[in-house]
Amino acid sequence: MYWQKRFDRENPDKQLEDEITKIHIENKDYGYRRVYRELRNRKIFVNKKKVQRIMQKLCFQVTSFTRKSRRYNSYKGNVGKIAPNRINRRFNTSVPHQKITTDTTEFKYYEIDNKGRMVIKKLYLDPFLDMFNGEVLSLRRQRQMCIRDRNIPFRQRLGISNGCIFLCS
Repeated sequence: MYWQKRFDRENPDKQLEDEITKIHIENKDYGYRRVYRELRNRKIFVNKKKVQRIMQKLCFQVTSFTRKSRRYNSYKGNVGKIAPNRINRRFNTSVPHQKITTDTTEFKYYEIDNKGRMVIKKLYLDPFLDMFNGEVLSLRRQRQMCIRDRNIPFRQRLGISNGCIFLCS
């Protein structure tokens, strides 16, 4: 057959393969881009796609810079102040208003602006729960996250003045 005649042909890229093999032995962590640059530094001018194709044929895959070889780690140490654990997983209480908890929930919703485009907006919900009976004492909806004004609905619900001191944990 006509395609069997190709097997007897000599490899036209033999010199280039030898040079790429030498570069790979010297630098195991070089991918095809760096090998291409190194070939240009050695005055061998070939297409980068050809270098990539030859490296794939010779199985010169670099594994030291792949995503699987290194895990993502966003840990930056202790950031901010850690509040003391006053509840110690004892969420139930027999006295009303002894343990009051809150949590901020972010809701995303779509709104159409004056130009007719859909814009993603955010809404924050801060409920205050009494751990005595799970009742919602007060809640607040706001469009911007503001830690400073978090206790205002709680103070209004319980009728606490600014002079009164209470524990927040």
